Amino acid sequence: MKAFTYERPATVQDAAKLAAERPNAKFIAGGTNLLDLMKLQIETPATLIDVNRLPLDKVEATQEGGLRIGALVRNSDLAAEPRVRKDYAVLAKALLAGASGQLRNKATTAGNLLQRTRCYYFYDTAMPCNKREPGSGCAAIGGFNRIMAVVGASESCIATNPSDMAVAMRALDATVETMDPAGQTRRIPIADFHRLPGDTPQIETDLRQGEIITAVTLPKPVAGMHIYRKVRDRASYAFATVSVAAVIAGVEGGKPSAARLAFGGLAHKPWRVAEAEEALVRTGSADEAADAVLKGARGYGSNDFKIPLTRRTLRAVVAQATRA
Repeated sequence: MKAFTYERPATVQDAAKLAAERPNAKFIAGGTNLLDLMKLQIETPATLIDVNRLPLDKVEATQEGGLRIGALVRNSDLAAEPRVRKDYAVLAKALLAGASGQLRNKATTAGNLLQRTRCYYFYDTAMPCNKREPGSGCAAIGGFNRIMAVVGASESCIATNPSDMAVAMRALDATVETMDPAGQTRRIPIADFHRLPGDTPQIETDLRQGEIITAVTLPKPVAGMHIYRKVRDRASYAFATVSVAAVIAGVEGGKPSAARLAFGGLAHKPWRVAEAEEALVRTGSADEAADAVLKGARGYGSNDFKIPLTRRTLRAVVAQATRA
């Protein structure tokens, strides 16, 4: 691990200013992803900005009837929060499906959104990776790509986003709140927060230089059955091969009156397609919804199986909602 400067700012704005002023600075809270990357010298920050003492660890009701989750709320605490379990059950289920209990005790809401891909080649500094070293190439496209993307990818990168929490938040239409070095705040719909790789896979989010996440806001609770189904290689402590966060309401005659569907393990960001939800409401057919989700899908050899697996997983989710 390379030497770095350690800072502990007193305010959120001070933290943002430090990040803007210091070249190659990184925020650290739980460190469950960043410290691993530093040990492998994939991340080599010159400055670590410890934000753990900032007042960003509360879960509060909003005037609009939703919930505001501080950036430093730990994943375990958020999953156990009574209002989350009652009104946003898909989020609680997604959180509990991620990592181990020990890691959930350390991992934060903002850190979960910002965790980096688990692509094998991103983690191997001997291999080319456009995300790690722009312009070097993507070893995953012609290599072992079992966990890689089948939609939303590009010739520059086929990595996937590893977050379970973000998939549920995408289904719930969450909003990410930030502050910049001037103290100005911004609200970013989670649909726009994560970026597809395009020609710049190293740019993963819509955050600007020095901008810090302060909270994630959920709108009013969504009625319906909340389901999080995660398909993975082992029963615990594994990233999703395919996951589905669903809120399905008013099933009658095999067709729901409303549906929200977000997918993990398929793309560089949580994947949600409005046409899929419309098809499920219109026809009740999981296969027609899957057609919309997988439009333009492409496997790269080792991950071809993800396309039929997505169909089967969505069928299981719809069947579960229909039986309830």
